[in-house]
Amino acid sequence: MLCMKVEIWSDVACPWCYIGKRRFERALAQFENGEQLQVSWRSFELQPDAPQVREEKLVALLARSKGMRPEQAEALVAHVAEVGREDGLTLDFDQVRGANTFLAHQLIHLAGAHGLQDAAKERLLRAYFSEGAVVSELETLVRLAVEIGLDEGSAREALTGGTFAEAVRADEQEARELGVRGVPFFVLDRRYAVSGAQPVEAFLEALRAAWSDAHERTEAGGEAGAACGADGCDGPS
Repeated sequence: MLCMKVEIWSDVACPWCYIGKRRFERALAQFENGEQLQVSWRSFELQPDAPQVREEKLVALLARSKGMRPEQAEALVAHVAEVGREDGLTLDFDQVRGANTFLAHQLIHLAGAHGLQDAAKERLLRAYFSEGAVVSELETLVRLAVEIGLDEGSAREALTGGTFAEAVRADEQEARELGVRGVPFFVLDRRYAVSGAQPVEAFLEALRAAWSDAHERTEAGGEAGAACGADGCDGPS
């Protein structure tokens, strides 16, 4: 039986990654061979040198980093939040606490070792964007780990000991080799690439094309969707 691999490079502190995840899930629900896909989440830190916790509010940070006026930054954030609402998500940017995501990525790898990777990714995104959780804090991550079904002691040991630190770095190195510049970035069967939070229809079309062409190398084209990069996140198109 043909089984197709889908790899998604993504960060926790990326609104378009959350939106893209939800849209991809909707496409997956419509895809005729969805049960034969193996989906894995790969690590990508938008700002690997970010402090453990940012005290600066998101709008102020965005205005400073992108050279925007405060009202421009507020409008951009409001638009992204509205796009999220249209996809059934709550993006509460007033609560968002910017943080380093290296440890959160290690939790995703730990969860993957127990068949809970998607649950960890979903829980982290909701905690970050909807609940104002600081996803760099050990105790926060241990709590989230327990919520998705991981053992508290094992999670604490893995996170404090850096058990999956090299796995995160390996994902990021592979992203560089693939030329990934922003996330989310979807790789289908190592033949097709889909960049950004594309519409559901675009994801579905790519899945069907990759599936039917599973044994023939094809380079995907098309315009990139909204994404986040080292310099910040795009506004909605």
